Amino acid sequence: MSDLHFWGVSTSRTLRPIWTAEELGLTYGLTPIGPRTGATQERDYLSRNPKGKIPYMVDRDVALSESVAICRYLVQRYSNDDAIANPQSIVGRAKCDEWCFFILGELDETSLYIIRRHEALKHIYGEAPEAVAVAREYCARQFRAATDLMIGPYVMGEAFGLPDILMMSCITWAERVGVDLPDSMGALRDRIAERPAYQRA
Repeated sequence: MSDLHFWGVSTSRTLRPIWTAEELGLTYGLTPIGPRTGATQERDYLSRNPKGKIPYMVDRDVALSESVAICRYLVQRYSNDDAIANPQSIVGRAKCDEWCFFILGELDETSLYIIRRHEALKHIYGEAPEAVAVAREYCARQFRAATDLMIGPYVMGEAFGLPDILMMSCITWAERVGVDLPDSMGALRDRIAERPAYQRA
């Protein structure tokens, strides 16, 4: 197994660390297990990651789950700022964190995953059409807020950074579930989609 190895494919969340590794030019191995396939509940996998979720990463003696934690680790350990900006100032890091937590909390968890739970996974979590409608509208509102806060061609300005990886994963997810997005998010999507590392991931 490679020193750097990922488990998990086929979701917006599993794409993030793979894409980050591609942007950084890292060599990695991949075990392509999907969610709810049974593979995440097998004894061997649970011995590594008792959460039974993907993505999961091992980098030599470091083991991490949670997509944002994995991506932040990779950027902080391996970035030279040419591929993915890695702010060094206290304010720069705080602004990066602000964007990452906003995207994760307001777009991914509070909005898009509610839609997923009660539409695509309604056989597990039950139907909740009112919750889905509210989540879809809330998601659209938060994307509009993000548009107002963006300060350049990328989320944080001129440099491509971790917030762009997170935002792109949510933009494409939102489009799949019919969220009404501002034109600026479509422009950001098109710009980022041209990156060779994104295409490889």
